[in-house]
Amino acid sequence: MALSWRFSALADRHRALGSKLEDWSGMGTAWTYEKDMSQEHVAIRTKAGIMDVSGLKKVHLVGPHAIAVLDYITTRDMSKIYPGRSVYAAMLNDRGYFTDDCIVYRTGPNSWMLVHGSGSGHEEVLKQAAGRNCAVLFDDDLHDLSLQGPVAVDYLAKYVPGIRDLKYFHHMQTTLFGAPVMISRTGYTGERGYEIFVRGQDAPMVWDRIVAEGKEMGIIPCCFSVLDMLRVESYLLFYPYDNSQMYPFADQPPGDSLWELGLDFTVSPGKTGFRGAEEHARLKGKERFKIFGMLIDADGPADLGDEVYAEGKKVGVITCPCYSTLTKKSMAIARLDVDKAVQGTKLEVRGKSLKASAIAHTLPFDDPEKKKRTAIG
Repeated sequence: MALSWRFSALADRHRALGSKLEDWSGMGTAWTYEKDMSQEHVAIRTKAGIMDVSGLKKVHLVGPHAIAVLDYITTRDMSKIYPGRSVYAAMLNDRGYFTDDCIVYRTGPNSWMLVHGSGSGHEEVLKQAAGRNCAVLFDDDLHDLSLQGPVAVDYLAKYVPGIRDLKYFHHMQTTLFGAPVMISRTGYTGERGYEIFVRGQDAPMVWDRIVAEGKEMGIIPCCFSVLDMLRVESYLLFYPYDNSQMYPFADQPPGDSLWELGLDFTVSPGKTGFRGAEEHARLKGKERFKIFGMLIDADGPADLGDEVYAEGKKVGVITCPCYSTLTKKSMAIARLDVDKAVQGTKLEVRGKSLKASAIAHTLPFDDPEKKKRTAIG
């Protein structure tokens, strides 16, 4: 494992469940536990699971210029975000290519929190905040416990008044088991779920209570890697694993456009002036590939990096595979040639452990109208 410089207060809990705490974004993370990951996938889709996703980086921005910093470095119109609301946004470089994604939370009139993964979000914040009336605080004490699945709201409703009324991409300051927390109705599973932001000193207590009390409701601890299964079904990309940083073009520097990734929806209507805006606009219609789904005729998953062929020609690569024991389907997110990213196109997977026919399939596979994650009541 790489030398970690960030530490989860839940490391001992993860080791007890069989994790070796592999590195992600500088933090020892429970990539796997000593149990069948498909059990965790089923739990989140039918009951609920709790995951430690504290490896996400939390950056606070405070001051009257914070909104200007965020408005420049992200694709969203921050003036539309009021305290208690959050938004998913992309970040671009000067060439108009994707460098990171994030969720931005407005926690007060002049206070915000940006949560991102392993991209350059933190560096972008620091660079743009320099010389402005905006304090930047990297907060590694704040842990992120993600409680995801259809019974998550029923469990939390016993302790958190008003949780059923909390809308998708909204958050609330409250307490849980006597500890101060911020609960956000967000997640990375496609299910109705909640992220519980809690101080490091309280994280073990909150984790233990949910694991112990939630057992009778079918809530179980889940590892980080189960998110790969869920994100394939729900069309949730993971930087840099779906990007050209992993699958570079031979004659070009790494970087993908929002049009190629299907993330152009993250640009607020009419917004200009953000970093890379002009180049982003020019890249429309110049897609070199498209992120698209694949439905594979197989009784198990493909592998990362398996090549995709059509009529004897290589037309793409699988960036994340999944086999669901619930639906008995083998699925994948892939980078496909633009003309092959069409529903029903006949394809072939050629990998070290799998050779199978497949078809191109629109994303997401699960809950395409997003009714689960946005449910009310």
